[in-house]
Amino acid sequence: MKHLLASTCLVAGLLAMTGAARAECGDVTIASMNWQSAEVLAAVDKLILTEGYGCNAEVIVGDTVPTITSMVEKGEPDLAPEGWVDLLPDVVNRGLEEGKLVGAAVALSDAAVQGWWIPKYVADANPDIKTIDDAFKHPELFPDPEDKSKGAVHNGPQGWGGTVVTSQLYKAYGGEAANFTLVDTGSAAGLDGSIAKAYERKEGWLGYYWAPTALLGKYEMVKLEHGVPYDAAEWKRCNTVADCPDPKKNDWPKDKVQTLVTKAFAERAGEDVMGYLNKRAWSNDTVNKLMAWMTDNQSSGDDGAKHFLKENEALWKEWVSPEVAEKVKAAL
Repeated sequence: MKHLLASTCLVAGLLAMTGAARAECGDVTIASMNWQSAEVLAAVDKLILTEGYGCNAEVIVGDTVPTITSMVEKGEPDLAPEGWVDLLPDVVNRGLEEGKLVGAAVALSDAAVQGWWIPKYVADANPDIKTIDDAFKHPELFPDPEDKSKGAVHNGPQGWGGTVVTSQLYKAYGGEAANFTLVDTGSAAGLDGSIAKAYERKEGWLGYYWAPTALLGKYEMVKLEHGVPYDAAEWKRCNTVADCPDPKKNDWPKDKVQTLVTKAFAERAGEDVMGYLNKRAWSNDTVNKLMAWMTDNQSSGDDGAKHFLKENEALWKEWVSPEVAEKVKAAL
């Protein structure tokens, strides 16, 4: 009877401890932005916070501007795993300065990248091509689909910020004088299709793209260097202004992608949960390959999260304690 009573007390104590841990973390709302990398990162956080830390995590749909603005002004949602903070620096800085936001890990360890890319097989065959200027010396390697006597720079669709910058850099680097045309691909699908077509035919391709993306997880591309340092004043003055007549050569700045947490959640979540959110980060290469798998398998963010956790144990176990890792593995 004493053994039974002792066992009963032990189980009750363990349940109480588990309940206390769950109560400490409590309910947590996680913003899943409307693009693939943010969707799968939100799903990874939900699974680890729920199974590893006993939180009652819920994923809600969001987008950069309304989500981060709401976190500052209303204190909800609790967590934005993939916050593109450079898109609204004033709001983010105000939230940090007023103590309404807490910056956690830089979610994308090597930052979000935009620029001009060429296929890896072209770069391997032509090791002298490392910069935009180098590429402009070889229009024959990047033929215009409509006029093979010229080279081509493939641009994004109208309305994208990257399309404006590419148009300005085309002028700044002397694309027309180098016998290149600027190709309007018409849409995101058109841009993707032009890369896929070139890759399948092993043809040259030069143009605008960005990471992390599923496409760069499927097709290996090399980003060209710009040959000059980043000039923030010039970037703002002309590189990002469509009708500016005299753009200068410039580097393309990387976008900081950081996990943001409301101060209220950071305080109630405890050191263990915040320790995880302060460590959890992955690279463009990791995300590109994961999104390519998700696209090929028509998978949801939840499916992608489970696939990532099963295939990348060495990476994510660095984010958590051994005890939490065992709980997550058991849930999988």
